[in-house]
Amino acid sequence: MISIQAFSLSLTLVFLAEIGDKSQLVCMALAARHRAWPVLLGSVAAFSVLNLLAVLFGAALAEWIPASWLAVGVALLFLWFGIQSLRNGSEEDEECIQRPTHHLILSTFMMIFAAEFGDKTQLAVAGLAAQQPLLSVWLGGTMALVFTSALGVFAGRRWLSKLPVNYLHKGSGVLFLLMAALSASSLVWSF
Repeated sequence: MISIQAFSLSLTLVFLAEIGDKSQLVCMALAARHRAWPVLLGSVAAFSVLNLLAVLFGAALAEWIPASWLAVGVALLFLWFGIQSLRNGSEEDEECIQRPTHHLILSTFMMIFAAEFGDKTQLAVAGLAAQQPLLSVWLGGTMALVFTSALGVFAGRRWLSKLPVNYLHKGSGVLFLLMAALSASSLVWSF
C-alpha cells in the first residue's frame, strides 16, 4: 500500500535537493549533444536502480539497528545535509565529461549511476526508507529524480538560467533541517 505522506515527503525532499545538482547538469550536457529520449531513459533507469539500492539498505538498517539509534542517525544525517545546503547555497557547476558512444542509454545510465552513487539524496532515501513505507519512499524519490532529469533534458538550460538555483538549494536545506527535527522528535516521543 502506498503512503501518500511518505511519497510526498520523499518526492519533495529529493526534488528540491536535486535541482541544479550534478546529475541534472549531466542530463543537460548529454541532451545538448544527443537525442533527448535515450538520455532520459538512461537516467530514469539509473535512478530507479540507485533508489532501489537505497531503499533496501534503509530497510536492512531498520532491521539491524534499534529504532532509537536509527532515529538519531537519520536526524543527524538530515541535520548535516541541511547545514551543508544552507552553507553552500548552490553547488559548483561540474564539468561533464562527454564520451562518444553508440549506446547512449547505457552510457547515460553509467554516468548517472557513477555520479549519484552515495550522493546525499541516495542517503536521504535510505534514511527515509528506514522509517517510512519502502514502496512509497522509492516511488517518491524516483519520481523526483525523473522530474529533475526531464527538466534538465528538455528545459534545463533556459529555465535554470532564469531561476535562482541558490533559493532552491536553500529551500532543500530548510527541508532537511525540518526532517532532522521530525526525526529527533520521533525519538523524544518514543520514550
